[in-house]
Amino acid sequence: MFKRLLGIVKKEFKELIKDKLYLTFVFVIPMVVMFLLGYGLNLDVKHLPVAFLDYDKSKLSREYVDRFINNEYFEIYAFVEDYKIAEHLINLGEIRALIVIPQDFSRKLYKGERAEVQILIDGTYPSRAEVVKGYVTAINTMFNQKLLEKYKTLKFPVEVEVRAWYNPALESKNFIMPGMLVTTLCFYPVFLTSLVVVREREFGSIFNYYTSPARPWEIIFGKALPYVFVSFITYLMLFFITVFIFKAKFIGSFLVLSLASLLYLFCTVGVGLLISTFTKTQITAMLIAFITTVIPTYLYSGFLYPVSSMELSGRIISRFIPATYFLGVVRGIYLKGLPGTYFSENLFNLFLYAFIVYSTTIFKFKKKL
Repeated sequence: MFKRLLGIVKKEFKELIKDKLYLTFVFVIPMVVMFLLGYGLNLDVKHLPVAFLDYDKSKLSREYVDRFINNEYFEIYAFVEDYKIAEHLINLGEIRALIVIPQDFSRKLYKGERAEVQILIDGTYPSRAEVVKGYVTAINTMFNQKLLEKYKTLKFPVEVEVRAWYNPALESKNFIMPGMLVTTLCFYPVFLTSLVVVREREFGSIFNYYTSPARPWEIIFGKALPYVFVSFITYLMLFFITVFIFKAKFIGSFLVLSLASLLYLFCTVGVGLLISTFTKTQITAMLIAFITTVIPTYLYSGFLYPVSSMELSGRIISRFIPATYFLGVVRGIYLKGLPGTYFSENLFNLFLYAFIVYSTTIFKFKKKL
């Protein structure tokens, strides 16, 4: 009995160590997941980029601004001179809040009257917007206490008027559903295509391509196009679900969104094909697809919190994830109704990403030939 058991154990060990890459991932994946979650899953809301529009430009207004600068929660992005410039920065997602100090700010305070400060918050991240409102209220309270001690004015001389742009009610569905569209279209096509080449290699049918007159780029694009088409149908279904079933806010151009989605799908399908060209087994391909798409997409693309609020390591990782660029396009179209010209940099990055991925895949496949 023990002899048979020992024989089975020896056989399974031989199968286990046959694929060196698979064996490596048995030990590496848990550590990589731990590092990704440890660095990426950060719920602290700190270093939020803000801009100031100070019409008053007085000593008191500078003191008020200093209250926001001299802490770890806010990080000054710019002092703007025009309301349209500030609006442009919010549209691009460069800042998360705009603080507008009125022209009669100091005059009203010196006269013992209440002064109002306007706080405009980017509502595309509802949970962050709620935290920003809390931070602003706390900082404003401390400033009022300082005024009470120094100038003996009103008890609460400065009032804040907080408005959330793009998602005034801060409904979570307007934040979650566009993000789910992006994340699903990232790992779903990668999972599908990560098995395309390696499956044929395991079955031996890959030799039909090796002996055919087809060029490597014809083979790669011939395999990619059907999956891009299928994934685009999936995109249309997901869009219908987000807008007509979950009633997520959508005020932008469906055509611009669809064209950007097509480019994005070429990227994710290409990533799957790249994985499939250098793996030897289907299980290894799926493990690599999971570790390189699912966790990084959820943690580093900006789905849960803005990339600008991440640590340096997180911001670097985000640049290697196509969802980072597409998420800005999707939320900009869904919630802000921005035209395609706003996303020229993101779309160019997606095009560059696809070019690099397919060039590498074709080179790898050519080397196999």
